[in-house]
Amino acid sequence: MNTPSLLHRLTRLYGVQSVYRDGLDQLRQAPAESIVHVLQALGAPLHRLDDLHDAIRHRRQERWRRIIEPVIVVWANQPLKAKVRLPREFAETTFRYQIELEDGTAREGELSDDPTIKPSARELEGISYVTRQLLGPAELAFGYHKLNLSNGSLDLHAHLFSAPLQAYAAASSTKKWGLFCPLYALHSERSWGAGDFSDLEQLVEFTAAHGGHAVATLPMLASFLDEPFNPSPYAPVSRLFWNELFLDIEQIAELENCPAAKSILSASFATELQRLNAAPLVQYREVMALKRQILEALARTLSTQPSERRNNLASYVAAHPLAQDYAAFRANTEREGKSWLHWPAENRDGALPPDAIDDDAKRYHLYVQWLCQEQIAALRDKARARGTALYLDFPLGVNRDGFDVWRQRELFALGVNGGAPPDGLFIKGQEWGFPPLDPEKIRQQGYRYYIDCLRHHMGAADMLRIDHVMGLHRAFWVPEGFGASDGVYVHYRAAEFHAILNIESGRHHVEFVGENLGTVPDFVNRAMTRHNVRGMHVGQLGVNAEEAMALEEIPAKVVASLNTHDTATFMGFWQAKDIADRVELGLLEAAQAKNELDYRGAQRAALGSFLRAHGLLNGEASEAAILNAWLAYLAGQNEDFLLINLEDLWLEPAPQNVPGTWRERPNWQRKARYSLEQIRRLRPVGDFLHAISDIRRRIS
Repeated sequence: MNTPSLLHRLTRLYGVQSVYRDGLDQLRQAPAESIVHVLQALGAPLHRLDDLHDAIRHRRQERWRRIIEPVIVVWANQPLKAKVRLPREFAETTFRYQIELEDGTAREGELSDDPTIKPSARELEGISYVTRQLLGPAELAFGYHKLNLSNGSLDLHAHLFSAPLQAYAAASSTKKWGLFCPLYALHSERSWGAGDFSDLEQLVEFTAAHGGHAVATLPMLASFLDEPFNPSPYAPVSRLFWNELFLDIEQIAELENCPAAKSILSASFATELQRLNAAPLVQYREVMALKRQILEALARTLSTQPSERRNNLASYVAAHPLAQDYAAFRANTEREGKSWLHWPAENRDGALPPDAIDDDAKRYHLYVQWLCQEQIAALRDKARARGTALYLDFPLGVNRDGFDVWRQRELFALGVNGGAPPDGLFIKGQEWGFPPLDPEKIRQQGYRYYIDCLRHHMGAADMLRIDHVMGLHRAFWVPEGFGASDGVYVHYRAAEFHAILNIESGRHHVEFVGENLGTVPDFVNRAMTRHNVRGMHVGQLGVNAEEAMALEEIPAKVVASLNTHDTATFMGFWQAKDIADRVELGLLEAAQAKNELDYRGAQRAALGSFLRAHGLLNGEASEAAILNAWLAYLAGQNEDFLLINLEDLWLEPAPQNVPGTWRERPNWQRKARYSLEQIRRLRPVGDFLHAISDIRRRIS
């Protein structure tokens, strides 16, 4: 057998898809060198192509010697089904089961063979194996259990997920709407250089006052705001801890009785705050440096004054043991001033000796995480009291230099990055710079890390957007040193992820939205429908150049919007600023740009005619009139939820993010043009939102 055939066999054994159609509908074959790197990251004993025969043999043996899968899913009202691969001498033996339920109780009994599936035999390396499917009890309580099987000679163990078939959905006939704005971009007259949790509360109040039902924002997770530096909300230090940048300092109880903090709040401090508030971009390093001065003083004050709040902090630390490790990690990162990948070897393995930790820095990080929990809980409760949901974002990845990768390195595939293949917007593909989860290692762990990350968000959210929902099924891996067009797909066990989502959503009463944009295989959308995960409809991505069908009807089970944080604003789209950006960045050639500009002109004309035909636009329309008519059209459709970009309401032309750029654009930095106080005084904005609310009520 030739080398390409052998390599193809090995990729299939590891769940790697090296041949695929990209977003340009071109069939791509990843180069052999790239495939080898991905296989190595998955643990294949492959050093060169001459090793292919041995690597195939090793993987086949590995799979057949794994008598039972590490995770078994049982859907509601279905019996337990456990497939086992047994050496011939155990083929006829009887297995008993013990299920250790999550509540501490146990169920025991004898398994039977599934009469609908006949045992099958396979010989491998001189050993004969028999595959059997065993049946166990039905109607297990939903949750995460332990399955133990025994036949007197073999003792087998697996994680057992008993899950409802569908994720939670609130019983409501109301057609809802909400506002979106990145938290860092919000600001008020009392802000400290960037938006904070109190600013988000003000947006909640504004939304509720105009009949809205939710406020959406970008991930609020911990970021590197010093060295290393990366403020992107999609490259967090951890998916388990919050970003203290968003704390409202003035709401912290310790401030009242902290002379050290009050002494810092001098005239020069106020002048610096004023400068940072006036800046059009968030100056992350400087804002965080100012806030940290105060927060460190408050942390010291609390540590030296016995009080109920100090006891509450101690209770938080006791209930969140991982927070100790996180605080130690952040403290040591600050001391080293560089990524953990470049720390002394003895400190790279997910633990630190006590003498490696600065106690003051550790105390600070524990304190601010407790404060974040406190302020977010208060925000959530106030929002719910107003009937307004917090719609948060669950990012796909974490920063390679961050806590999660350092602490649980074995779960991540280092040496590769997540990304996306070429498409119409990114003709060279995308490389996102974070390591993907290892599909086998996360299963062996029983997905504990993923569950903990979800729960962290669900403590605050009523709605949760799953970033790049396709990643539940397959992820695009790009080996370091290769271009994104050389990447491959690696498959995951989507049913196991969906079981977790369904269990957790039912427990926390959180609704899911899957970001299913871009090149989405049919099987992803079918799974979302089956498991009751809303999809997304982005109007800007679906404008046709034919008048009669410029805009399509929108299905019910989606969140509809004009745009996202990764696309142009309405004004940017209307003025084709997104096309100009791609030309400037070298992502679009001149001839192709001309074609896209011509098509954009046809889209604009068709959209205007369509909106006039539907009675939403009269006469010569301004850009503001087009925007209002387009949003009114969306509001009158059947979708469950309409999400409006707050910045569109004053025709903001600049995007918050230009994907694929870092130094080229000030991504994740631009503040909203208006303060929250000014937004309240924008009468056309308020009137329009009331009109949207009326439309949504009429169709409910």
